[in-house]
Amino acid sequence: MKSIFSAIFFTLFLFSASFAQKVDSGYFKSFDSTRIYYEVHGSGYPVVMVHGFVVNGNSWKRSALYTDLLQKGYKLIIMDLRGNGKSDKPKNDSAYMNDAEAKDIMGLLDYLHINLYHLIGYSRGSIISTRLMVKDKRVDKVVLGGMGADFTNPQWPRRILFYRALNGDTLAPSLEGFMKFAKQTGLDTKVLALIQKYQPSTSEEELAKCKNKVMVICGDEDKDNGDGKALAKLIPGATFVEVPGVHNTTMQTKAFSNAVTSFLEK
Repeated sequence: MKSIFSAIFFTLFLFSASFAQKVDSGYFKSFDSTRIYYEVHGSGYPVVMVHGFVVNGNSWKRSALYTDLLQKGYKLIIMDLRGNGKSDKPKNDSAYMNDAEAKDIMGLLDYLHINLYHLIGYSRGSIISTRLMVKDKRVDKVVLGGMGADFTNPQWPRRILFYRALNGDTLAPSLEGFMKFAKQTGLDTKVLALIQKYQPSTSEEELAKCKNKVMVICGDEDKDNGDGKALAKLIPGATFVEVPGVHNTTMQTKAFSNAVTSFLEK
């Protein structure tokens, strides 16, 4: 009899554990009917994680941060931004204009009935996250990873270089490896060009008005997107943290995770 009760208890424990890590996934139809793929993992306080350029929401799953936040009981919301992953990839200019990606995320959070959330962006995901800082009052703490202040310039030369290369106009020598990767992996360069063409910029004046608690975090060998310290100085009360790493690997490291989780739990 004791063994039967033990078996029942163990079954109930497994069921409760799996329920605690419940995964909700599917498609959300955004403001212009573009379908956005999303996943919700775990339960607890919501954390929205915004991925970078030429990757998708799965990129977070390869990070120590993703595992650590789940273990600490957060609800993680990831999505494939439009033009990426499993989400729709419209090829018309209007689909990427006027903060379309930020609107997608805000609409998804409406759909999921999220009233307050932490926000983590990395690389281009940090650029989109600053738009949410400006537009969405539900944003609580913010982590901007792998990003300096250069994107505040609407005519950011790096963005224009990517756009011209992807559009087939001018290929800078520094982007030859990137373009080879894009073609070998079957990425749609027309869609990527539109993403770069209409990539938003948040002005220094807008950042100066933000009242969120913000941490800017970059790898000590990451110079891809400008100076992270300069970005932190533009945001009142923001802190800057440097951890070991280069741009493409920093977000996956345990050091990155430790810094982010410490910031969120203060």
